[in-house]
Amino acid sequence: MSMSDARGARERLVVIGADAAGMSAASQARRLRGPDELEIVAFERGHFTSFSACGIPYWVGGDVPERDRLIARTAEEHRARDIDLRMRTEVTELDPGRGRVRARDLESGAESWTSYDKLVIATGARPVRPRLPGVDAPGVHGVQTLDDGQALLDTLARTRGRRAVVVGAGYIGVEMAEALINRGYRVTVVNRGSEPMATLDPDMGRLVHRAMEGMGITMVNDAEVTELLTGDDGRVRAVVTADAEYPADVVVLGIGVRPETSLARAAGLPLGEHGGLLTDRSMRVRGHENIWAGGDCVEVLDLVSGQQRHIPLGTHANKHGQIIGANVGGGYATFPGVVGTAVSKVCDLEIARTGLREKDAHRVGLRFEKVTIESTSRAGYYPDASAMTVKMLAELRTGRLLGVQIVGREGAGKRVDIAAVALTAGMTVEQMTALDLGYAPPFSPVWDPVLVAARKAASRIRAGS
Repeated sequence: MSMSDARGARERLVVIGADAAGMSAASQARRLRGPDELEIVAFERGHFTSFSACGIPYWVGGDVPERDRLIARTAEEHRARDIDLRMRTEVTELDPGRGRVRARDLESGAESWTSYDKLVIATGARPVRPRLPGVDAPGVHGVQTLDDGQALLDTLARTRGRRAVVVGAGYIGVEMAEALINRGYRVTVVNRGSEPMATLDPDMGRLVHRAMEGMGITMVNDAEVTELLTGDDGRVRAVVTADAEYPADVVVLGIGVRPETSLARAAGLPLGEHGGLLTDRSMRVRGHENIWAGGDCVEVLDLVSGQQRHIPLGTHANKHGQIIGANVGGGYATFPGVVGTAVSKVCDLEIARTGLREKDAHRVGLRFEKVTIESTSRAGYYPDASAMTVKMLAELRTGRLLGVQIVGREGAGKRVDIAAVALTAGMTVEQMTALDLGYAPPFSPVWDPVLVAARKAASRIRAGS
């Protein structure tokens, strides 16, 4: 007898994780099916729901004045829509065979089992925290949740010294470095890669490196942290590499994240090579009829390479949630995959990428031409026209667009969306040159920088074929 039989016609949906994917799924399912048909129970181990982790660096840096601006929907708002949201409650075990989850109330310690007809796993990702001496000392912070952001702000408020070390130079590391500069700190970024922003090729990362140094950030590349030293008070006082020691009154870890799938692993659910849950196009966990998963805990299909990737972004998580909610609610929707688009900024430098880097293309056996062009964000004669660098990869012979990276000032970053659409459509660089893009001197040159790169790439492809 199923749980729905035991309760009459009403089914129960259980959601683990109440951020972007989980609550998008719950909200969409509720729109499609009322409380008389579908009971929804959601578990969240943290203090907040439906918040923007992407906004934390801007809150810490002072651009966003208060924490609550980052909360899209509160627990009370979700409950008002007949979603039984249980905060500060951690799911500790999945039992797919019997259709139930075990959860622990983090305040009281009480544990209980909850049965489900349908389950959504939206457990997110966890920050990479290296096993180093001193890494758990006071003054060392990750920035994954609003609680993390508040803890960092509390440390900044009571710390007398003004020296900060950021470990890692990906999106979070670069954004946190800028936030700390804005707070008046002397900032050193320690990066194990050859240049910051490993999602770019090193030649484009070098442009970011120069901009960071122009802001007064000390950039240390090709450096592996070996330990964190603490003072007599137990607080962190320095970050140590094989070659040097960097004094620190506060340390921020920005080394990246991994899928939080320990529950799924223990339950025997299918995981990919990156540790994320594997789903079909409807976001249903492979081999499990009544379990769906979405957000930072899943792997997704890269439409350019044809391989599974882990890309933890809020854009994907919200889409996953909408699709899961539609399917759970009796409709039908699919998630076809991604092309790997991302944008960021450091000071006034905009950084964007989509598709494959050189090493990605090599890894999957693609042969390609690459071009790099310099252009401007507006017509050259128009006031405040700023320089922009565009790098483009195109497949040999076919001319299929493979990837684009853009580094420039105002107006550079969102131009990557042109390339993201072209990648999704499987366009060639030759086809891109005919795109009818908007033009006026305040917005672009007659030939948009992305199309200048496409023309150059198409010319190379023709010459080589």
